[in-house]
Amino acid sequence: MQTSSADLEARIATLPERMSHVIRPWVHRSPDALALSEGARLMTYRQLAQAIQSAGQWLNRRGVRPGDRVMLIGENSIALAVLALAIGDIDAWPLVVNARISEREVSAICAHSGARLVIATSAVSPDAARHAQRMSAAIHEIPGVGEVAVTEADPGATSEPVSAEGARQVGALIYTSGTTGTPKGVMLSHRSVMFTAVIGGVLRGFGPDDFVYGVLPMSHIVGFSSVLIGTLMFGARLELVPRFDAQAALRALSSEGITRFQGVPTLFQRLLEVSGGAISCPALRGIGVAGAPLDLTLKTAVESAFGLPLQNGYGITECAPTIAFTRVDDPRDDTTVGPPIPGIEVRLKGTTGELAAPGEVGELHVRGPNVMLGYYKAPELTAQVVDSQGWFNTGDLARLDGPYLHIVGRTKELIIRSGFNVYPPEVEAVLAAHPAVASCAVVGRPVPGNEEVVAFVQLKPGVEATSEEIGQFAAQHLAPYKRPMEVFIRASLPATSAGKILKHELARQASADAS
Repeated sequence: MQTSSADLEARIATLPERMSHVIRPWVHRSPDALALSEGARLMTYRQLAQAIQSAGQWLNRRGVRPGDRVMLIGENSIALAVLALAIGDIDAWPLVVNARISEREVSAICAHSGARLVIATSAVSPDAARHAQRMSAAIHEIPGVGEVAVTEADPGATSEPVSAEGARQVGALIYTSGTTGTPKGVMLSHRSVMFTAVIGGVLRGFGPDDFVYGVLPMSHIVGFSSVLIGTLMFGARLELVPRFDAQAALRALSSEGITRFQGVPTLFQRLLEVSGGAISCPALRGIGVAGAPLDLTLKTAVESAFGLPLQNGYGITECAPTIAFTRVDDPRDDTTVGPPIPGIEVRLKGTTGELAAPGEVGELHVRGPNVMLGYYKAPELTAQVVDSQGWFNTGDLARLDGPYLHIVGRTKELIIRSGFNVYPPEVEAVLAAHPAVASCAVVGRPVPGNEEVVAFVQLKPGVEATSEEIGQFAAQHLAPYKRPMEVFIRASLPATSAGKILKHELARQASADAS
């Protein structure tokens, strides 16, 4: 599908001020068209608009004010989607948290955000119900949403300033773990999310006849921006899937008329394993991958199984998230993440701050409407990554091959497991709390289409513990994707004379062990 730059600029120029408003044209044009589905539950665009309005009024009655943070604990569902849109519609900040993370993580995010209210989609998520019970949340029926568990409004919560301008008003507060193990709240404006969503939809040829399989969680920015907002913006239908199941996904792709599927490399790897390499998808016309590095072997196998080019993309939460993706009319036989999206600037900087020469590797910096407003309650952290001219330092190493961006490594210790970010210091902080652990280090281990979390532990003198015991301890305090796949106990950990652990040596050992 050919789209002129003028067409795209016109779409960007006419974006509304709030994300919830993207459905308004479709409420007028096709009110009875399906907007959201969740198994047998269906919701039209007319019903979605009514549900957003009713939920917003209910939130007001519960004491939610513009500028308040409202924490949503759940998994993909109509209830979660409606609430996220309704919260932004009344100028509060939606903070969507995956119900599968640990109690410790939920408590840390809730405390840091100063949430006015916590709502758990307990009727459709057993894990959300578990969190709700711990927080003494009461069951309520919200019109257009259904049954949810809600805490009492926190009288000590303060509200933040509100701007009528969509580029300055926070539309989503997405939490990622910081490199120190403490949570960081990424403040994304309504405009930044809609900016990346509209570009992705226009350049991929989205339209009202599309049916999207939405398995990427709304608690993460790809699921929130590209999948939820990106689908509704184009009048398409979104099937909300709480958890990925390869067999269920294959059934949907083969018989339910799904036209678009986006996932992380691990999801595609599982589909190949379950299907045996032959996938029936008669209505499918677009597949995309993001969230983790894509290896060429997996890309080739996926394209063979689906009979479609696999569109590769790259982004980061702080950029709402899209920075680059490959184009439908320009299929590639390498693992480039494609050209940067229109309307943003990118540059590569060397180790001493100079601009990298053409073709050379440098640290990737981005500037544009997609860049975050900052980290919540952390101006010093914001200043470390966003300079006075608005350039955001991704911390990733990349090179440019003509217009094509290639991600070649990371300057951070970030591990990306199944599309989710894992920061070693957070895992190490949990391991270090075990009474037998004297020292520990966590590294990533590459596996086909993914990375694994691997831990190395040195025990205290005279204390005994097994790898299994330490692994079980970590499992009690970490979300499943953050838990070490293996725990190695060593008499000592390699270190410099200054006592700094040599993680590159441990990463080599982890990979050698896997081999």
